[in-house]
Amino acid sequence: METKLFAGHAVRRLRRGQALTQAAMADLLGVSPSYLNLIERNQRPLTATLLVALAERFGFDARTLAASEPAGGADALRRRLADPMFADLALDRGDIAEWLASAPGGAEAFARAFDRLGSGAGETITADPAIEARAAIERWRNHFPDLDAQGEALADDLRQSGGDAAVAMADRLRVRHHLSVRLLPVEAMPDRLHRTDLHARQLQLSERLDPASRSFALARALGHAEAPAEVDAVVRGAGLTDRTAELWLRRHLHGYFAAAVMMPYARFLRACEATGYDIALLGRRFGAGFEHVAHRLTTLHRVGARGLSFCLLRIDRAGQISKRFAGASQSPLVEGAPCPLLGAFDAFARSGEAIVQLVEPEAGGRWLTIARTVTPPGALAGEVRARFVVMLGIAAEQAGSLAAARGLDLTARGVPVGAGCRACTRGDCPQRSAPPAGRAMRLDDRDGGLTPFAFAGD
Repeated sequence: METKLFAGHAVRRLRRGQALTQAAMADLLGVSPSYLNLIERNQRPLTATLLVALAERFGFDARTLAASEPAGGADALRRRLADPMFADLALDRGDIAEWLASAPGGAEAFARAFDRLGSGAGETITADPAIEARAAIERWRNHFPDLDAQGEALADDLRQSGGDAAVAMADRLRVRHHLSVRLLPVEAMPDRLHRTDLHARQLQLSERLDPASRSFALARALGHAEAPAEVDAVVRGAGLTDRTAELWLRRHLHGYFAAAVMMPYARFLRACEATGYDIALLGRRFGAGFEHVAHRLTTLHRVGARGLSFCLLRIDRAGQISKRFAGASQSPLVEGAPCPLLGAFDAFARSGEAIVQLVEPEAGGRWLTIARTVTPPGALAGEVRARFVVMLGIAAEQAGSLAAARGLDLTARGVPVGAGCRACTRGDCPQRSAPPAGRAMRLDDRDGGLTPFAFAGD
């Protein structure tokens, strides 16, 4: 399902950069000034015809739209403004849309400051490199066209060998980059899963790695060798000032490239559509793990060949989130703390089973979630075995073709969830463990409600 493209901010910036009036630009594009005015105010979408005209007249690159939407768009800005520090402002969707239309630069400045300094939930304000890197990823909606194109071309070259993909990648590293691949015993690499020894010209892989993880490590090494310019270009464009944030972003981009090699865009999208996005089947077909496939599903936003829009969370038993990507989904599920009513927490007790659930976030909409446990490779007998749950989410109206949704009524009422008790203002939730931040408690020792945390305004 294609989403209407509203990009008035980009058109306005392009027009001003060309020192044109609306009337002059409208004349060059063959539209009326009033229509162009509506486009710039995001009251009309950009059509394919107009995109072509912009490209022909001004050399406009439509691929930049994913990265150029101020603050990540209205939904992303609304999620930031849901922070308790803004609770008294009562900003609605209309206010946010007007802000984006009238002052996109100011909205982007606010978003960058908020992402860098953190929320106002009573915490010490410190810069978080991971949050800064994630903000850069979300500005691109976790889709990097140049990395996808380079990875797809490399995958096509590897297929010509006609053999095992991992063997073909190891041969390419050896022949083209003079980097041999060695599989080492645990005793030789007790605290590493993979290591590049440039002095010995070796990529060293631990025997702890399963086949999918070995292939991923080989593809990452090829990314370091063959796509440095593409990675550098994205990092420069992100404009990160913190070195650690830059390293976070680089690590993500090299992982992205590895996924693009193992699951090349066009072939992977065709397989998704043919199988109903069956994650287990896709993993077997492309030799990838559940988490690899889940990550890849958040990236399918190529212009003219879009897949469905998924978001992703990875959580532990304590509800701590170690990965979150909204992609193009703009889902509220990735913001705040995970709600304990999410089926993702049930997945810990049903290891290896996909838990499917229909949920309704407080922020609105209905979402289908698919959650399953994942275990990082490498744990041996007697060692701590880590377990996480990876949860994918997709808007219910897009989920009808999914294998995971077969037999489900996607119009039924979903489980009401929030962004953690401190951010959630649902007044009737029996699972509540704390009142919302900024709301006064309402206590009466004579009465008892569904929750002891009744609060003003419910």
